[in-house]
Amino acid sequence: MTKTSVPLYHNALCLNELFDSVFRQFGDSTAFSHSGGSISFAELDQKSRILAGWFQQQLELKPGDRVAVQLPNIMQYPLVMVAIQRAGLVLVNSNPLYTPAELHFQLKDSGARALITFAPLARRAAIALEDTAVTSILITELGDLHPPMKGWLLNQYVRHIAMPFSDSSLPQVTWLQDVLSQHSTEAWQPVKQTSNDLALLQYTGGTTGIPKGAMLTQGNLMANLKQLKDLLERYTHTGQERLLQPLPLYHIYAFMLNLAFFSQGANTELVPNPKNIKSLIRCFQTHKPTVFAGINPLFNTLLNHKHFKRLSFKHLGLTISGGMALSPLLGTAWSEVTGSAIAEGYGLTECSPVVSVNRPDHIIIGSVGPALSNTQVRIIDEQGNLLPIGETGEIQVKGPQVMAGYWNQPEETQQALSRDGWLNTGDIGLLTQEGALKIIDRKKELICVSGFKVFPSELETLVCSMPEVEDCAAIGIPDEATGEKIKLYVMTRSTNLTPQTVRTYCKERLTAYKVPKCVEFCSTLPRTPVGKVLRRKLKEQALRQLENNSRNSNQAR
Repeated sequence: MTKTSVPLYHNALCLNELFDSVFRQFGDSTAFSHSGGSISFAELDQKSRILAGWFQQQLELKPGDRVAVQLPNIMQYPLVMVAIQRAGLVLVNSNPLYTPAELHFQLKDSGARALITFAPLARRAAIALEDTAVTSILITELGDLHPPMKGWLLNQYVRHIAMPFSDSSLPQVTWLQDVLSQHSTEAWQPVKQTSNDLALLQYTGGTTGIPKGAMLTQGNLMANLKQLKDLLERYTHTGQERLLQPLPLYHIYAFMLNLAFFSQGANTELVPNPKNIKSLIRCFQTHKPTVFAGINPLFNTLLNHKHFKRLSFKHLGLTISGGMALSPLLGTAWSEVTGSAIAEGYGLTECSPVVSVNRPDHIIIGSVGPALSNTQVRIIDEQGNLLPIGETGEIQVKGPQVMAGYWNQPEETQQALSRDGWLNTGDIGLLTQEGALKIIDRKKELICVSGFKVFPSELETLVCSMPEVEDCAAIGIPDEATGEKIKLYVMTRSTNLTPQTVRTYCKERLTAYKVPKCVEFCSTLPRTPVGKVLRRKLKEQALRQLENNSRNSNQAR
């Protein structure tokens, strides 16, 4: 199964050195595509030079200035990403689904001087600019990098059908198409970067509180790229892979995966709207990916679609999972349908993000595999003492991919990073005799029932094994008798499932204190951009409900 790879970016210390190497090696080969259009490595090279020069000369941005990018998975994203680096600027990834208040927080906190956004979002984004350092907005439409007629049709479809808007409703902006057509590469002045320079300000998903900007340096990103290259070159062919990318590029998991395969000269098909499962399945059929990366809910949705199972998967050589826990049953089902086992990995924003991953030819079920090269992982107890193999505690990570700290948050940085470079991940796990890492849960989300600790993921995995259950989430809520009691939110495919049926199923398989006291059915669960359930949001909702019930009860008296 082992494959060979042409060595790339041997001693590159920064992304710009990497880009130069990739562009020289792959030239006219297709780099990215979406919605029937494509862009080659050579075109990406040329257009990114124009845009980088525009940043420098027209916007007068200086090395180290931050630029926020709020784009879906379209070819403009990698173009903008490369141009920002070439101008020596810092990329600030922003979720296109942000409310104006959420975007305002990020723009204000990062001190971004420019915003690049998708045209249908521009009016909403403009509301977020007040009292920020942003002085320029650059906008793009879906078809801007397609051939003229195809691009015009795509843009008209979005303007009048998919996400209606009109030019008159937009604030004072600059259009990407105008920049690319009216400027030249001559304005660009190459910038010398060092490994310590900030490359990416990546805000955490906010699963446990207010988002923080993880400072990822050129050295951090290049280190993680090289660690991934050490692994990928054993299972992939340089210049021959086809990656299907439905995961949002503004999320660190997809961002680094995209960068890793871009570095290998892969042809990446971007999926602007992964919620359109029929369209995603068509991409599978036409693009014939050799590599696919997803998350648990996406794998589940695809496997439950009758048309997906009819496809041919003879080209699919590598499937990757990350961002959240993968159900072992789902992993087995995917392998049976596609013939490609899922290599599950573990990472976090603060680690650029990859820490460990299962080797495709040696998958350890229920684990996220051994650590990457040059990465140390250890387990500690609540007092900070080192725990032996097999015992559960907090995961600590040390390696060159670990962030420089949190942006303008010295106290948070001090809590997360020890003086000798160990990162406190906040995740609970253990190391196996084989050297693999197992993730148990988030430290802050453990539930304490009568003094006993309950891992939400254990209960969720069990309940998700019920045929009628699509997904679920467990939280702890206050209880006078036991301190906390377990409340379980369940998404079900069946109208016959009852709360008592769920509780009975749990009673037959779990110790009594792990059985949920409350079961509530729901149609959706709040999630992060890559699909991880936000238990914090559910807990806030449950506490508000308890408070309202208490207030109504007091008023009734």
